[in-house]
Amino acid sequence: MEISSKENTHFFSNNTILPVDRSSFKSESSTSKEKQSCCGGIKIFLGALSFVYFAKALSGSYLKSTITQIERRFDIPSSLVGVIDGSFEIGNLLIIILVSYFGAKLHRPRIIGAGCLIMSAGTFLIAMPQFFMGRYRYERFPSTINSTVSISPCLQDKSQTPLSALEKSQAKINAGCEKEAGSSMWIYVLLGNLLRGIGETPIQPLGITYIDDYAVEENAALYIGCVQTVAIIGPIFGFLLGSLCAKLYVDIGFVDLDSVTISPKDVQWVGAWWLGYLIAGVISVLAGIPFWFLPKHLPKPESRKDSSTSSEQSKFIIEENKDPRKSHQQQAKLAEMAKFLPSLKNLLGNPVYILYLCASIIQFNSLIGMVTYKPKYIEQQYGQTSSKTNFVIGLINIPAVAFGIFSGGLIMKKFRIGVLGAAKLSLGSSFFGYLLLLSLFAMGCENSDVAGLTVSYQGAKPMTDYEQALFSECNSGCSCSKNDWDPICGENGVTYVSACLAGCQASNGSGKNTVFFNCSCVGTFESSQSSSAVVGPCQKGNECPKMFLYFLVISVITSYTLSVGGTPGYILLLRCIKPHLKSFALGIYTLAIRVLAGIPAPVYFGVAIDTTCLKWGSKRCGGRGACRLYDSSALRYVYLGLTLVLGTVSIFFSVAVLWVLRKRSSPQDETLSANGERGAYGTKSRKDNFVNSDQLIQSTYWPEKETRL
Repeated sequence: MEISSKENTHFFSNNTILPVDRSSFKSESSTSKEKQSCCGGIKIFLGALSFVYFAKALSGSYLKSTITQIERRFDIPSSLVGVIDGSFEIGNLLIIILVSYFGAKLHRPRIIGAGCLIMSAGTFLIAMPQFFMGRYRYERFPSTINSTVSISPCLQDKSQTPLSALEKSQAKINAGCEKEAGSSMWIYVLLGNLLRGIGETPIQPLGITYIDDYAVEENAALYIGCVQTVAIIGPIFGFLLGSLCAKLYVDIGFVDLDSVTISPKDVQWVGAWWLGYLIAGVISVLAGIPFWFLPKHLPKPESRKDSSTSSEQSKFIIEENKDPRKSHQQQAKLAEMAKFLPSLKNLLGNPVYILYLCASIIQFNSLIGMVTYKPKYIEQQYGQTSSKTNFVIGLINIPAVAFGIFSGGLIMKKFRIGVLGAAKLSLGSSFFGYLLLLSLFAMGCENSDVAGLTVSYQGAKPMTDYEQALFSECNSGCSCSKNDWDPICGENGVTYVSACLAGCQASNGSGKNTVFFNCSCVGTFESSQSSSAVVGPCQKGNECPKMFLYFLVISVITSYTLSVGGTPGYILLLRCIKPHLKSFALGIYTLAIRVLAGIPAPVYFGVAIDTTCLKWGSKRCGGRGACRLYDSSALRYVYLGLTLVLGTVSIFFSVAVLWVLRKRSSPQDETLSANGERGAYGTKSRKDNFVNSDQLIQSTYWPEKETRL
């Protein structure tokens, strides 16, 4: 009886357990379905966000690739181009606080979609001046523009020129002045870039937090890492697009290309800069479309429904509709506002944070200025075309930067490097990077021989007053203007500012095939065998191509070396502050970098580069235009020197950071060692560090990372 009763009890107990098993099975099944739908939604959002990151990185890098094209097209100095470049940061700063605060309350995907539309509108606006300001006019002697009238370049007497030709030429100039007198079309480029900055603002903060809120916790870091990887690919395509458009003439499709008398090697050449902006604008529009169909909320993963690790923004969204908690939430807000000043005081009282912030600001000044004007430096120093310059940067430098960032993170993980090690790695990266940059001083090209500017008409060194040196006895009988820039290359290998200043008496042919004869200044030059010349400037010296190759090798190694320190530096920033101040500290850091580096660096780098100009162009209606010829040696010393000086100052601040960290950590380590707890503490410290590294991966983005070369 006892056995049978036990069996019955066992039987009934089994019967009662079975329904529980079925219900648990059903709950597990529903959970898995929910997880699948959640994963499907977040992966769609991930793909859309990755495409947006690609679009914004592409348009940003394309702007860098068109700096020289914009300068020539609008006849503006480098300093003004720097203001245009910095307007993106200004636009970003205008609404960053509003977007960050109110974005969490609203429909985040649609805000990102609206941002994409604004970004595309700004990109289209940048290209608009091309369709309103008429065809591009470059300085050329009339006989080289397929004219049937034979005109002597050296106008000894203006009466020898047919009146009809002079009148037509003067009428065109006057018409151009009437059209351009009240217009500064570069303002549209500035406003377009400002709009780009406004539109880009919600993408990062709202996109990253959306992934963090609705992704499975262990997958969030991986997803955000994928987004940042795609952001690295964008600049590669941006510079390659810039290379392609720079090969095409600015007015392609509007003029007969056979009538164009300049080549891409000419300093007056302007590529189809506007075409790339139209392409980038279309890509931005396409990137924003999916966000208008994504939901405001996704199903939360089961593991995160009751988790305390969910983001503050998602908590705020969930709690705001619960009436009983409204008053409590308002009290919490007031309490947080009251803590603002103590938090700021706490942050500014952290010597490691302040020193690292100063080091970062100065280093980003160095890097942003260097990256912005790198295409111009390569073009002017090594005589390369805009197309080749952008191709080299996109295909060689950007991948080196991406590999450097990846290597820095890999080193940190492989060797389990802590705060002190991160500071050392960041310092070492900067030190060796700028040391390599120092070698570039020896890899420059000499000035081209330009009569009256870099050499005298007799072949000797020029006089101190460059403008007066343009005139000599050999062209004293010609009616020439010192403001013209229509270079020709004499058979003696010397470039002359114009055929008139070369004293040429006759010409044959038209367009690019024009040949000038009986050039009195070419014949008087030392060891000159002939007095003829052809259209266009002479090529740089024979050693210049070799120097350019050396420059590329060192530049790639330098880009990689400097980028290795990016991730360790970011880890140092996150771990040197209290956990509850991290968001605030990162906000202050980003704001400081944008305001004190992103905006001013392109401007004062441009001002410094303008001081090295030997020959300024002239606008059609008077006034100074874009620079036509730079002093190669002065440009090298100013560009590299300014970069190195700023980099050296940042290294001193990094040394100070390391010194403070050593001073703080040494007594603690000695105490722990004496108590025999060092091993346990080290394990715990490493564990805490890697918990923090999850937050690092979610935020491993810093200003201008994509184009940090």
